[in-house]
Amino acid sequence: MAVSGQRRRPVVALYERIADAVHDGTYPPGSTLPSEPKLAAELGVSRPALREALLLLQEDGLVTVRRGVGRTVNDRPPRRGFEHVRPIEELIGAGTPLRVRALLRTVEEPTDFTTQHLLAPARAELRFWESLLTGEGTAAALSHEWAAADELLDRVHPEFARALRAAEARAGQGAASMLSVLLGASRETALTAHSGITATLLGRRRGDQLGRPADTPAVLVTQVVRVGETPVLAAKHMLPTGAPALPVLQSH
Repeated sequence: MAVSGQRRRPVVALYERIADAVHDGTYPPGSTLPSEPKLAAELGVSRPALREALLLLQEDGLVTVRRGVGRTVNDRPPRRGFEHVRPIEELIGAGTPLRVRALLRTVEEPTDFTTQHLLAPARAELRFWESLLTGEGTAAALSHEWAAADELLDRVHPEFARALRAAEARAGQGAASMLSVLLGASRETALTAHSGITATLLGRRRGDQLGRPADTPAVLVTQVVRVGETPVLAAKHMLPTGAPALPVLQSH
């Protein structure tokens, strides 16, 4: 059933007016929106109403508030349609991907988490990457990523196995997330993924890494990526209070 513009809540109608202006190029990607007083005057609305609409636009990933700059239109505003698997540094980067800093690149035995999600046997050796994601000079997220054992990857996704080895060999020349490496190696391979979201606290070690107190509230995102029915990557992403917004799409 179609919903007419007259039945939309005023804040939603205002949201759509600004979103349409973004998509038609009035406010192109990367541009800074006019100040609140000027924009309210241009649109013929009150500043409180405008502020509500801008908050919704920010939450939905169309605009970002940058300290000392104002509200800017994201370089890659979200589009309706099929949602592709995306690296965490792009997903929460609001149009400007976060920088990835490698903290640890190693091989470790399975934990309960990787045994469950990667179906790894007890004595398997799994590549483990720990990365800090930063933006605008502050730590935004901490990522832990595990790849399935090389023997399995060589069988179900050899391009990913080779790309992981190459990425580790050039570790000193810039870092990327493991998921980014997987996506780059999967142009001819279909992937599926699912994620879970849990509220938690950082704890002392993660708090130290993110420069936050141990009791800082955080969102923990767990993620598993598969080739067919076979899991090839599992991850935990820790986003503390104040991190960039995380867009969530639910489908059935």
